[in-house]
Amino acid sequence: MANGTTAAAPQSPRVREKRDRRSKEILRAALRGFRERGYHATTLGDIAERLGVRKTALYHYFPDKESILHACHRESLAELDRIIRGTRELETAAERLAFVIREHVRVMTDTLEGSPLAFEVTALAPARQREVIAARDRYERALRRIITQGVEDGEFRPVNPKIAIFAVLGAINWIARWYRPEGSLHADELGAEFAEHLVGGLTCG
Repeated sequence: MANGTTAAAPQSPRVREKRDRRSKEILRAALRGFRERGYHATTLGDIAERLGVRKTALYHYFPDKESILHACHRESLAELDRIIRGTRELETAAERLAFVIREHVRVMTDTLEGSPLAFEVTALAPARQREVIAARDRYERALRRIITQGVEDGEFRPVNPKIAIFAVLGAINWIARWYRPEGSLHADELGAEFAEHLVGGLTCG
């Protein structure tokens, strides 16, 4: 080229698929480390050891540990966006809230493998913190709208939507403090139990 630089060759679908798969494997290994040892005590070396590779291999995908944490947050937030979209297919507020709870529990137990990401936002750089917090705020507002609609339709008791959602999210986020993937509780069962208790506490009757 005239300027002396060489344009990077475009990646083939196969190469992109392989790269995406490896990135997800790194995130899964990191999440297990964060769950077992905590974010600050987990090193890139620990993550690499779980994958059976050298630490330098991780730099082909992520420049540092914070970037891995940020990617984990973005993946979980994308799941929460998907959950909200899924509520549009449901008719009643109770159905929508139960769906959100079941799916959010699945994200906590399957996608995040019980890792306490909700408690690790402050480990991110300020710009990344703002991104994550803004996405969480959008999610919470969507949930408050479900509660508000349920109250207006007479499905739910006349509660404060903000406090009700804080209670729901607090219960779900606390799963990270005690859940173990290898335990006897499965995600589907746990989600159904949470939905029954949390939605049941709001319904009229």
